[in-house]
Amino acid sequence: MKALCFYEHGDLDVLQYTDVPDPAPGPGEVLIEVKACALNHLDVWVRRGWPGLKLAMPHIGGCDVAGVIAGLGEGVSGWEVGERVVVDPGIVTGEDEFTRRGEHSLSQGRHYLILGEDIPGGAAEYAVAPSANLLRMPDDWDYPQAAAPLLVSLTAWRMLFKRAGLCAGESVLIVGAGGGVNSVALQLAKWAGASVYALTSSEEKMARATELGADVALNYREDPDWHKTIGKMTGRRGVDVVVDNVGQATLNKSIRALARGGRLVIVGNTSGPKTEIDIRFIFGKQISLIGSTMGSPQDFRDVMRLVWSGAITAPVDRVLPLSEGKQGHAALESGAKFGKVVLAP
Repeated sequence: MKALCFYEHGDLDVLQYTDVPDPAPGPGEVLIEVKACALNHLDVWVRRGWPGLKLAMPHIGGCDVAGVIAGLGEGVSGWEVGERVVVDPGIVTGEDEFTRRGEHSLSQGRHYLILGEDIPGGAAEYAVAPSANLLRMPDDWDYPQAAAPLLVSLTAWRMLFKRAGLCAGESVLIVGAGGGVNSVALQLAKWAGASVYALTSSEEKMARATELGADVALNYREDPDWHKTIGKMTGRRGVDVVVDNVGQATLNKSIRALARGGRLVIVGNTSGPKTEIDIRFIFGKQISLIGSTMGSPQDFRDVMRLVWSGAITAPVDRVLPLSEGKQGHAALESGAKFGKVVLAP
C-alpha cells in the first residue's frame, strides 16, 4: 500500500510517499480502508522526534482516521465489512490506577497509546485499530468532514471541562484561534456559556473566529500588547481561563491576561517548549498552570455526540491527496491555515 511515512526523524525532507507492507488486523482489531486522515501539529512533533521517543521505522503518522471497514480480526463482533467509521485515536491497551478512574490519558506510554504517535497511524491507504475504538459515521457526513474533529475535539473537551473546569458565565481567551484544537475549543467554550476572546494573526482569521462564535477577536500582529488590551476590556480583571498551545512566544502574556484565581491550560507548544516565567504571578494571583492531553473513551463519545449533532464543527482548511502530505506538514509548520488539513489517500 501507499503511505506517507519517514525512516528517520527530521525536517520536511524526511517524509516519503512510498510503498510499505499492508497491515493485517490482529485479534479484536479491524482493517480500515482510509478515506480521509486529518493532520495535527502532533504529526510535526512526532516527525521531528524528541528525546526518549523510540518508534519502529518506517513510521506512519496520522491520528484522525475516517474510512470503511475492510477486514475483521479474530473475535470481532458487532461490525461488518463495508461500514463507514471513524476511530478514537486514544488506544487503551491495559488497566492501571489511571484507567480505572477514567483518567486514561494519564497512562500514556503504559496503557494508553495514541494512533499515529506511539503506533502506526492513518496516513496510508489502510490502517489497523481496535474494534472498541470505532464509531459509526452518520450517513450524511463526508470523510474529510468526519476525520477533522476527532483528536482535536477529544483534546479540547478534556482540556476545558475535565482539567480547567470551565463553567457557564466565565470568560476564556483562546491564544491562536486558528489551530485545530483551538478552533474547536472556541466553539465548546461558547456552547458551555462562556464569553470567548479569540487571539489570532490576521483579519481573515479574526473573521473566521467570529463566525465560530468568538465574542471578541484580536490580531496579535497588530496588537503585540494584547494582554493589556484584554485587561482593559475586562475592567482590569482579566479572564478566567486561557487556552495557550503556542508556548514560548505567548506564555508570559497569557499569564498576565488571567484574572486572580484563573487557570492557564496547555496542550501544546507550537512556538517552542521552553520559556522563563515570573513565578510571582502564580502565587500572587493564585493562578493554576494546567496540562492536558487527549481524553478517555467516554470523553470521545460525549464530544462526538455534539459533533454529529452539528453543535460544533472542526473547520477544514484544505483537503490534499495523500501524495501531497508534505505540503500539509508545511502548512502546519507555517501556520498558514485556519482549522484542519486533511489528507485523502
